Amino acid sequence: MNIFQWLNNQLLKMEWLSDLIKLLVENVFGLSIQERVGGSIHFFIYDVIKIFILLSVLIFIISYIQSYFPPERTKKILGRFNGITGNILGALLGTVTPFCSCSSIPLFIGFTSAGLPLGITFSFLISSPLVDLASVLLLASIFNWKIAFGYVVVGLILAVVSGTAISKLKLEEYVEPFVYGNKSIDIKQESMTRKDRINYSIEQVLSIIKKVWLYILIGVGIGAVIHNWIPETAIAAILGKDKWYSVLIATIVGVPMYADIFGTLPIAEALVAKGVGIGTALSFMMGVTALSLPSIIMLKQVVKPRLLGIFVGLVAVGIVIIGYAFNAFGYLFI
Repeated sequence: MNIFQWLNNQLLKMEWLSDLIKLLVENVFGLSIQERVGGSIHFFIYDVIKIFILLSVLIFIISYIQSYFPPERTKKILGRFNGITGNILGALLGTVTPFCSCSSIPLFIGFTSAGLPLGITFSFLISSPLVDLASVLLLASIFNWKIAFGYVVVGLILAVVSGTAISKLKLEEYVEPFVYGNKSIDIKQESMTRKDRINYSIEQVLSIIKKVWLYILIGVGIGAVIHNWIPETAIAAILGKDKWYSVLIATIVGVPMYADIFGTLPIAEALVAKGVGIGTALSFMMGVTALSLPSIIMLKQVVKPRLLGIFVGLVAVGIVIIGYAFNAFGYLFI
């Protein structure tokens, strides 16, 4: 157990990196990390480097695995299942596709046009930006394994329940006609060599880093400000554990924002450090990643208002319930 803890601290939490950045800040910059400026610089440099290292390694591994499941093959796999089994599989496949909500929508269109049940495609659409394998390790690196696995489990449940509800409501008529008219062509996938898969994985790493680097920098910057400049009393007055409305506010505030889960993690880390409930922080993360305004605008182009409203309502209610549940049972995750 001690060996596991040591590996967890050094490989995921990267305590060695934190110590190095501390030496840089104190011995080179001449600042104390106990003070605001020094603490902010330490938080920013440490979190940025840690997130980029973990993200690069994890996306490479996930992309290598994903190279065995191109879109056409994924459609065939999903097409074999119906009902809740299909929803579960759609949600699980979403976990191995490291896409933001906007990037997931073209795949949603492709799956729907290929004739896959609407509920399955929505389960995929929810889980893809919300839960992925990289988020498990990054959450564990910032919080702990219990919170990481708990987040994944509730994220998958949200995707499955929402997709199943949409399936039961028979809302196919509320998908724009052009989606069904955009028939996909079944293209035979060429076999990939190990070198091809490695090159593909490297390309995916570079592509995703290019898409999310700015959000990571902004997220870490906001986290550094919250962590070192905003008094704990001010945050507690709005998002404190004793405030019944904290989860609602966190969810609503997250919706207008657009960022990947990797950009929201440093903000959640800083909020929890200031005494905000873990459920409130996770609700904020989920609101940003699953219900960002840009993704809703994009989705509006392919589904009609009634279906869009039901989707947003189901996910929003689910996020709020998850937030309150985590706050109520937070002691189990310490």
